Amino acid sequence: MSLLVVGTVAFDAIETPFGKTDKIIGGAATYISLAASYFTSDINLVSVIGSDFPEESIDHLKSRGVNVDGLQIKEGEKSFFWSGKYHNDMNTRDTLATELNVLEHFDPVLPDSCKDADFVMLGNLTPAVQLRVIEQLTSTPKLIVLDTMNFWMDIAMDDLKNVIGKIDLLTINDEEARQLSGEYSLVKAARKIIEMGPKYLVIKKGEHGALLFHGERLFYCPAIPLEEVFDPTGAGDTFAGGFIGFLAASGDISFDNMKRAVIYGSAMASFCVGKFGTEALIGLNREDVNSRVKEFADLVHFTPVS
Repeated sequence: MSLLVVGTVAFDAIETPFGKTDKIIGGAATYISLAASYFTSDINLVSVIGSDFPEESIDHLKSRGVNVDGLQIKEGEKSFFWSGKYHNDMNTRDTLATELNVLEHFDPVLPDSCKDADFVMLGNLTPAVQLRVIEQLTSTPKLIVLDTMNFWMDIAMDDLKNVIGKIDLLTINDEEARQLSGEYSLVKAARKIIEMGPKYLVIKKGEHGALLFHGERLFYCPAIPLEEVFDPTGAGDTFAGGFIGFLAASGDISFDNMKRAVIYGSAMASFCVGKFGTEALIGLNREDVNSRVKEFADLVHFTPVS
């Protein structure tokens, strides 16, 4: 089934305790699209870049089955750029630079071929932009997933709550869930957030896994213990891409299948953190992914004592 991905395609410069990079390819929509491409080939990308963005990176997205008809290229302008430095715990970071460039006035225009998408993944963007995408849809998707961050909770909470009320599933991290709900307990936080409109909620907990909520139902997925984490940038977007890519490939949005999707999304994220930027997502194959998913199954499988 068709998947529409809306978000940033950008440059990042990253420094971690393991090293640093100059400008490399990043952006939420890039990670999402690459991760989803391991499950489905019917992906439509809507984003904006400047004329400084390398053509070979666009060609790579195309080679993964990503339709870039909705990728706006602003001649003579620069692409969105973010630079950050991670602390030793790899869970906290300092933003060193944020240059909106073409993103400052981004008005997403959906090609006609995207307006009836079966699945929609709204990457982290201004809530007003996310809403603009939803308003252009000509049919009701099977599932609309939205990602956001605490920055929008600080400066655009009303707009954010408005768009949250129009989606099916929200994905945020534990800190953001607490801020959005005003509750410290993640179970209480989830209940309040679901009352805002979405039927499902995924709370990402980084190295501690992820939680999936639906009504009174709860599923917990641990994270694979890794010896080394080189770069957490894009891990949450990679999770989202694997999650919705798996669902789009199956067309099944039952709670039981969403549990599987959380595992597959977590598997993709575990690859992402092993190298800088999108590098780890470029050389994978489905055998790699299936082998990592088996590691998740082995991690939690046990036979209870009768």
